Amino acid sequence: MTALADTEGHLRGANANVLKADARRESLALLALCSPGLLLVCIIIVLPIGWLFWLSFFDENGMLSGANYARFVEQSSYIRTFVTTFKVAFTVTGLCVLFGYPLAYMLSQLRQRIASVCLIFVILPFWTSVLVRTYAWLVILQRKGLVNTWLMNLGVIDQPLSLANNFTGVVIGMTHIMLPFLVLPLYASMKAIDSDYLRAGMNLGASPSATFRQIFFPLSLPGLASGVVIVFVLCLGFFVTPALMGGGKVIMWAMRMEQTTSLYSNWGAGSALGVILLAVTLGLLALLQRLFGARATGVWSAR
Repeated sequence: MTALADTEGHLRGANANVLKADARRESLALLALCSPGLLLVCIIIVLPIGWLFWLSFFDENGMLSGANYARFVEQSSYIRTFVTTFKVAFTVTGLCVLFGYPLAYMLSQLRQRIASVCLIFVILPFWTSVLVRTYAWLVILQRKGLVNTWLMNLGVIDQPLSLANNFTGVVIGMTHIMLPFLVLPLYASMKAIDSDYLRAGMNLGASPSATFRQIFFPLSLPGLASGVVIVFVLCLGFFVTPALMGGGKVIMWAMRMEQTTSLYSNWGAGSALGVILLAVTLGLLALLQRLFGARATGVWSAR
């Protein structure tokens, strides 16, 4: 009996070793398959970020120093542009959520053929250059543009509204450009929601508003979170629209980096700006992940 037990234990151990060896070989095979992609990521992303971080510790004279980071605290202009950057990013992201969620919900409730046609109009702006769209908004929003001309002809206003070359113009132009980046992932998330959940909620006596609030909205949060992150990160590094629509009055972080490197040829200071923006962005993304993750699971489990 003891010999039989020893034999079974030996076989079990041998099988475990064979399984571990197979698992190691499979892991190595997967690593080999992923190695070209990992190498490409290292060349395109990791190495430039590392070089940026290295340059940020050298001053204008090429000496190793922390003056580039100290300048961020000492000079108020850096703080103002930093605050402006995040103010624009949060405002544009909020407006995209405000306009994009109803639009994505409407598209998700349409028939597939009609929704496909409507999606063309969502994707249509991608066929036009960002620069062209920005200049189009300048024509529309300037003091003698279409909006002010129509409002004055209708007697709504007596004086032209200041809609361009300021914060308002930047927000309008960037919202138009960023809106599809929120609608598309949100629409995909909404279309993936099983309609049986909604019918089950209504069969249990829930009203349409309660069904939307307690079932549909929590299930759409992953797509909303993806769209919010995409829009927010793109807004932080946006350059063309703020430079043209801001009229020199709205200076964002990317514009300040361009001025530092191109006008003053101070690559160390420009690199420090990039490192600070990257660090703050990663911190905010981690916070958003925690908030959206807790919200998405907490609301659904509480119902």
